[in-house]
Amino acid sequence: MLKKKCDINIERTIELAHEMIELAQTGYEHHEDPHCGILYGILLDTGYKILDLAEKEKQAHILKGWWLESIDKGII
Repeated sequence: MLKKKCDINIERTIELAHEMIELAQTGYEHHEDPHCGILYGILLDTGYKILDLAEKEKQAHILKGWWLESIDKGII
């Protein structure tokens, strides 16, 4: 488990983005009108954008040693 609150928030954001992508894919499979298709298309696109940004921020924290600080202390 991560200790630093900023790392925890990034990890939660990654999880949320995955949930958004999953919901968008499921919703799009079941949509019955074009407006729902647009909604789920936007949700999917946004989920991938958030995921990309959060993964980049995670990598930045890893490079700074912040992410590993939690691991080194035996918290993960």
